[in-house]
Amino acid sequence: MPLSVQNPIDALTAAAPNAAVDTERYSRQILFPGVGESGQQRLAAAHVAIVGCGATGAASASLLARAGVGTLTLIDRDFVEASNLQRQVLFDEADAAASLPKAEAARRKIALFNSTVTVVPQIADLVPANTQELLSAADIVLDATDNFETRYLINDFAVQQGKPWIYAAAIGAYAATMNILPLHLDRDPQQATACLACIFPKPPSGPTETCDTAGILSTAVNLAASIQVTETLKYLTGQPALMRRSLLSFDLWNNDRSEISTAKPEPACTVCGLHEFTHLAGNARPHITLCGRNSVQIHEHHRPVDLVAMHARLAPHGTVRSNDLLLRLERPPHTITLFADGRAIIQGTTDPMIARSLYARFVGS
Repeated sequence: MPLSVQNPIDALTAAAPNAAVDTERYSRQILFPGVGESGQQRLAAAHVAIVGCGATGAASASLLARAGVGTLTLIDRDFVEASNLQRQVLFDEADAAASLPKAEAARRKIALFNSTVTVVPQIADLVPANTQELLSAADIVLDATDNFETRYLINDFAVQQGKPWIYAAAIGAYAATMNILPLHLDRDPQQATACLACIFPKPPSGPTETCDTAGILSTAVNLAASIQVTETLKYLTGQPALMRRSLLSFDLWNNDRSEISTAKPEPACTVCGLHEFTHLAGNARPHITLCGRNSVQIHEHHRPVDLVAMHARLAPHGTVRSNDLLLRLERPPHTITLFADGRAIIQGTTDPMIARSLYARFVGS
């Protein structure tokens, strides 16, 4: 089959050529020549998945919703805490007090300022078993995670499916982004870029900084999100040739800037060159210490939990709060946050063995 240079989202736009657009709401964006009325229609028909709804993810989701992107899938395993409010723009003190899952809290906030956007909250950890289900419908995937394990998983899936995605990171005063445009039958092969594994064949070795150890400036978060969303708008409006072909990073405090070309895939890359999708094929993932707190996630048990019954069961063992989405058992020095799918976040330790022991003791093995 001959390769064509048609943008893959042309088919989506053609399927809904008369998508309703509120020209008054988006009038200033439509006036911008890079978008225009036709571009705004494309945005209304588009679907973006954001993996992670913390600092970068919340900022990107807000910008995309305000820009009129029709459907957003927000995937996040975590809940809102007071320490998030310094940088996570879609949440407020009431969300933190209620320990609302971030994906659901984001959905509620977006509905207040743009009710025409369809937001699909997925309170889940992205793992090999659910990647197809959660990401396949999206036209483009945005990374807003805090670990390379998940980024390599997104990269495997995107390269396998020929789906574009955008890496973003922020820590301290540092912000970085990179566009990944895998080879696709409906995309000009000259537009294909390096994938994440081309640039980072292995994850960073040795101790790595986190929000908890290095802190983070909200300005770095918003810079990363703004660049990420601008590149997304280029793609969704049918202009992938304008997307940047580099890994771009800024240190806002020291006024440093660097740029590494990603214009061409690496032929020997194990992922986009040899098509070895080891992260996508994985059957399990390690416990991950979450950014910004002393905690371990337990995600090896996938089973529905009756939160009402669990509340009654755990009440004698500490302070228990619950809603329809999660339950929290506070038993100093540990707190167990249990989600309806059996996943849990154990706060107060970074030792997986202690976390697993607490899970088995209070939830079950």
